[in-house]
Amino acid sequence: MDNQVLFTIIFVLAGISVIQYYRGRKLNLLLMEHYIRAVKEIVKPEDENYTWLGGYIGFRAEYKVNRDNIRKFEYTLTLLPRHSILYFPISLLTSRHDKLYFVIRPFAEIRREAHLIQKGYYRLKPDIENEPLLQKETIEIAGKEYEALFEKKRDIENLRELVENLSKPHNVKHLSLTPKTNVFYVLMKPEPDTIGEDVEKLVRFTNEKLRESPFSS
Repeated sequence: MDNQVLFTIIFVLAGISVIQYYRGRKLNLLLMEHYIRAVKEIVKPEDENYTWLGGYIGFRAEYKVNRDNIRKFEYTLTLLPRHSILYFPISLLTSRHDKLYFVIRPFAEIRREAHLIQKGYYRLKPDIENEPLLQKETIEIAGKEYEALFEKKRDIENLRELVENLSKPHNVKHLSLTPKTNVFYVLMKPEPDTIGEDVEKLVRFTNEKLRESPFSS
């Protein structure tokens, strides 16, 4: 390969990289703005704080709600690096998709632990402190198998009903109720078209189901 051909290849790749950078950056910024607007419209926080995660890969939001059964509503959005033509294909293999992590802190006390984890999703199994004490069962939701860990089966049935009512149940990767931190946690693949609908259902679940038995008694 002579120097002229090599220079041409490098020049073309550089041009493609620049175009991808600006297009990918714009798309990720639009996605971030969209998710913030959609979540805020449903949660209606009295105070808010955002932490930029660096580059164009996402942010962490902390909302003080202090209304109904929600004390705080926190979420972290991590996006695929669409602006990087080199790392983007790798991220499709490692991260696989955009991710949205919800941490909802209710006023009501969560008294029992429960987890629903989509089988095969984690490469390394998450560390669950009380796992040896929990009952285990495999259940199917919308064609996907989930590992259920629980103290009482009725808690899992309520979580299962929530997942089935979300816009795309298979996008939910992990739900948990943790008494130690009094947190309702959800990890899911977000969808721009239905994020508002899904957040509304998470808020309703917290305000209605987590306020009453079986979770808080």
